Amino acid sequence: MAGRIRNEDIALVRERSPIADVVGEYLQLRNAGGGNLKGLCPFHDEKSPSFNVTPARGLWFCFGCSNGGDVIKFVQEIDHLSFTEAVERLAAKAGIQLRYEDGGPTPRRDAGQRARLIEAHRVAAEFYAEQLAAPEAVIGRRFLAERGFEAADAERFGVGYAPREWEALVRHLRGRGFADRELVTAGLAKEGRRGPIDRFRGRLVWPIRDLSGDVIGFGARKLYDDDGTAKYLNTPETPLFHKGSVLYGADLARKEIARRRQAVVVEGYTDVMACHLAGVPTAIATCGTSFGGEHIKILRRLLMDQDEFRGEVIFTFDGDSAGQRAALRAFEEEQKFVTQTFVAVQPDGLDPCDLRVRYGDAAVRDLVASRLPLFEFAIRSRIGDYDLDTAEGRLAALDAAAPVVASIKDRALRQMYAISLDRWLGIMDEQFVLRRVRELAARQRPTARANGRAGGGGQAAPAAPRRPSYDPNDPDVQRERELLKLAVQRPAVLGPQFDQIPAEDFLAPPHAAVRQVIAAAGGVTAPVSAAEWAGLLRDHAPNEQVRELITRLAVEPVLYAGDSDDRYAADLLARIQERQVTRMIAEVKSKLARLNPAEQVEEYNRLFGDLVALEQQRRELRERGLGSQ
Repeated sequence: MAGRIRNEDIALVRERSPIADVVGEYLQLRNAGGGNLKGLCPFHDEKSPSFNVTPARGLWFCFGCSNGGDVIKFVQEIDHLSFTEAVERLAAKAGIQLRYEDGGPTPRRDAGQRARLIEAHRVAAEFYAEQLAAPEAVIGRRFLAERGFEAADAERFGVGYAPREWEALVRHLRGRGFADRELVTAGLAKEGRRGPIDRFRGRLVWPIRDLSGDVIGFGARKLYDDDGTAKYLNTPETPLFHKGSVLYGADLARKEIARRRQAVVVEGYTDVMACHLAGVPTAIATCGTSFGGEHIKILRRLLMDQDEFRGEVIFTFDGDSAGQRAALRAFEEEQKFVTQTFVAVQPDGLDPCDLRVRYGDAAVRDLVASRLPLFEFAIRSRIGDYDLDTAEGRLAALDAAAPVVASIKDRALRQMYAISLDRWLGIMDEQFVLRRVRELAARQRPTARANGRAGGGGQAAPAAPRRPSYDPNDPDVQRERELLKLAVQRPAVLGPQFDQIPAEDFLAPPHAAVRQVIAAAGGVTAPVSAAEWAGLLRDHAPNEQVRELITRLAVEPVLYAGDSDDRYAADLLARIQERQVTRMIAEVKSKLARLNPAEQVEEYNRLFGDLVALEQQRRELRERGLGSQ
């Protein structure tokens, strides 16, 4: 396995990748005052700019969609790359040679190998594309033409032709300086009796690219009747190509998927081409394998899916029984999505490619538009095999479909589909259907409810502690936020007084969490630069929510109420400290109320003296903090 990139190299990449320059390649930025830049967010549709860049701290944040981070995070999001891929891309652009480590004695071996294999695939893709114009490839050109594709379409998707020779590609790549072992490792060739031979021969070839646009494999379609191998062949598992985590067309569709928050999953390479040409530019396909968990992870990244039902994934399958089984397999994965998931099946069994040939581009768009929620499709598929004109048939259909409804994890959604199931079956007794679904749901999740009940020897689970509520418009909460902005953006103006305020003195739990991060990072007196300080805080954040708030605080303008940083900081500190002293006064008064002055004279007098001193301290803090009102 490849080692991780050294921390000092990651820091160097951040330093030599000015965030304004990197972001400026993707969107227009203009001066927003206070050293900030502003532009239209590339991650969601908006009419007025809410995307802010703070070059001094190397951070960006969108106040519209609450997405933000450093320059590496921006490249990850905009180009849909992993952290390592984003660092490597920025390093290549900045001319930085990265060093890797894996925490053990074995050094990274494949840093140069990947680049060689990528280059071999690039050259192979060019070779195949050139061969499509050769006389021998007339059968391939005819295949494409019969499916409604022109030469320009083939060029757009990089479609090529693999000659029927044994070593056509091998000879070409040898001539470009590649070793036989590299060709076999890349999956472009396989071992024959007398050395490497081409893996694909006499086939149409589609290049499969990763999200950054690099060719990492190929899919090849049989053209000749005497070809005794499978209809479709794909690159085998290689250091570059893992079919379970690759989506064909994702490199072309990724920006539209992010913009539209929609992904259309089709079954084949020609279906992807047909959808894109018909005006469905969010189409993608798996590469020789069924849709699975790794594909879900990719789609969530492309959709920027973050716990809201804001996007949709539409599966299109052939209308035959095999296509329906594929849809039902996808149903098993569906609840791993946070997005809304649908299925679109053409009743006459035509796939998107054939549909476009027969009825035109509009028919492909209509197919996608006619999607059904995947839960509904799965339920209707179960009841479609029964005679609903008889009582026996309706009851059998109920027993077949009820487990599907019962498996829906969202309780409210489960009840809604149970009611719909009653309507689709024509039973006209919602309570009967609901009881049947509840019985099955209880069997599937028996332990939680049984263990939580009082009685029967079981002990009820303790109630979850209440989260303290707070009003974001409360002036005290707003002052906390302003104080934390200074702590993140200009820590030097606060000094050790800030570090003496405990996290529990903050009214808003998110603010208390940030205060804890500041303490864990060494406090506001830590000797680091502004950019390093913001990055240090983000690194210490315990989760993504706290990290997001720190980024927001680092970019959000400070709402000055005074005439200088120092004065404003002093005012805010005084008001927070006054609140702390007020709490201490209340505690002392509570203790005094419980004492008998006649019998506990010494203790009473001591607490009374503390109270007088605290009241004096509060008056001084209140006078000092008047400037923050």
